[in-house]
Amino acid sequence: MEDVRIIDMTPDTMAVYGACGYRDVKKHVELRRKIEWFAEYHPKGLRIKGLISGTGECQGLLEYMPGIHAFRPVDAEGWMFIQCVFVGFRKEFKGKGYASAMIDECVREARAAGMRGVSVVTRKGSFMASGDLFARNGFHVADAAKPDFELLALNFSEKGPEPRFKAVVNGGLEKYGRGLTVMRSPQCPYTEKNVKAIAASAEKLKLETRLVDLTDAAAVQSCPNPFGTFCIIYNGRIVSHHPISNARFENIMRKYL
Repeated sequence: MEDVRIIDMTPDTMAVYGACGYRDVKKHVELRRKIEWFAEYHPKGLRIKGLISGTGECQGLLEYMPGIHAFRPVDAEGWMFIQCVFVGFRKEFKGKGYASAMIDECVREARAAGMRGVSVVTRKGSFMASGDLFARNGFHVADAAKPDFELLALNFSEKGPEPRFKAVVNGGLEKYGRGLTVMRSPQCPYTEKNVKAIAASAEKLKLETRLVDLTDAAAVQSCPNPFGTFCIIYNGRIVSHHPISNARFENIMRKYL
């Protein structure tokens, strides 16, 4: 097993090591958008741990920031909020405790900053960590949202309210009207490629598509989807909570057309 180390990434080091499988800044607009977003929110407390292999590859990330700026529709002011954790683009890095090690570092920093605790939104499946990882690290369920999202919390003190999903979650969908609405945010680099593919499929299916770029925390916190940084709404109903392939999108839409 090659040596690994956990580093504190900056926008500059992300340009060197990459993120989420993207490493070439010139080639990948996904990485450029992620770095630009990182640079905007780094002064507001956004921090990203990088799991760097001995060969200089980024094999994992933990992303967190003060809850007031969270890119999820949550009320988590005073809490440190974890937005993303992933380990193992190569399978030999999985199951080694690296994710827990990065979470431990986040918890220490949150305590040192005098925050009320650490929180995170989880869901089984792709794009989000399972709640089991956080349960093993002392987190408990503070709130839940349909269809199967959980908002977990690690309390440093019993004083004050726990984090909660915002009231907008799963509500107010009628305001998007009929037709297809796709929301995305640069927080998740995968949305760039997926949205392009979905737009092409929507055109093939003769669907008028409204693209909404969620450019800041306030916009994401107003998203009706608990995932926050991506959403597909059709005729007042969420039909996908996460980025999906164009094939998966077409299969879903054929059920409604």
